[in-house]
Amino acid sequence: MTRAELDAAYNNSAAVRNSAEKLADWSDRSAKTRSRSGALLDLAYGPRPRNRIDIFPCGRARAPLFAFIHGGYWQRNSKDMFACMAEGALANGFDAALIGYTLAPVATLSEIVDEVSTALRWLRAEGRGFGIPAEKIVLSGWSAGGHLTAMSLAEADAGLAISGIFDLEPCRLNYLNEKLKLTLDEQIALSPIRRRPLSRAPLIIAFGTGELPELQRQSRDYHAVRSGTKLPSEQLPLIGHDHFSILEELANPDGKLTACLLRLLDQARAKSSRRYKSITSVPEG
Repeated sequence: MTRAELDAAYNNSAAVRNSAEKLADWSDRSAKTRSRSGALLDLAYGPRPRNRIDIFPCGRARAPLFAFIHGGYWQRNSKDMFACMAEGALANGFDAALIGYTLAPVATLSEIVDEVSTALRWLRAEGRGFGIPAEKIVLSGWSAGGHLTAMSLAEADAGLAISGIFDLEPCRLNYLNEKLKLTLDEQIALSPIRRRPLSRAPLIIAFGTGELPELQRQSRDYHAVRSGTKLPSEQLPLIGHDHFSILEELANPDGKLTACLLRLLDQARAKSSRRYKSITSVPEG
């Protein structure tokens, strides 16, 4: 591709006419979610201003945790705009956490990845003190958050990567690198498709069939690599959805992506059960 073609191939906002309206709608709906009784807002997990987590309890004892990472190509948006994405999970018995992180160019992508991993470790260690045991974490993220989900999967029990970026080389070569400032070595180190997996946690890789072809290719290629190395991976193309409409399947309590969270939780629990039986099984004699 030429530079202009490569820029257009990753410009989701230009590809979806009502993208600005969708973001405004999510912000309005998220303000209502953030006003829920019992919500714990802007809990600090690190020293930087955006190292904050919002927690929304569902009201059930020992509930699993749905953790969500927002998108915006690592350089836009905030957790506050995406709180409404927790509504589907909350209605299905999950506690929810929205993770914030420092945006580029204030932070490098390496630092952003480290921040998200730190946030998940903080939820494991400190969540119980806030009434969130986080015994099982199903991690999810959209767009750049899909990339961060794949990079941080070792800190969770299962993952749902939505419309993610898994090979950073096109981003290094297009307009996104004006703020990311990725070097060749960095894109190799930070591309999930090129990394030796650190976790065998199950991962569902979802994308819309109405998305830009490059976004669809990214998900298909990453699923192929995971499957080829015998990692638990599922590809989920959602018919007719674009890069923005796909998230309604997560916000909706009956949405297809919400159903994925429940399925991933079952898989994570089954894996834990098998591990426990293996550990506690003592040969006779």
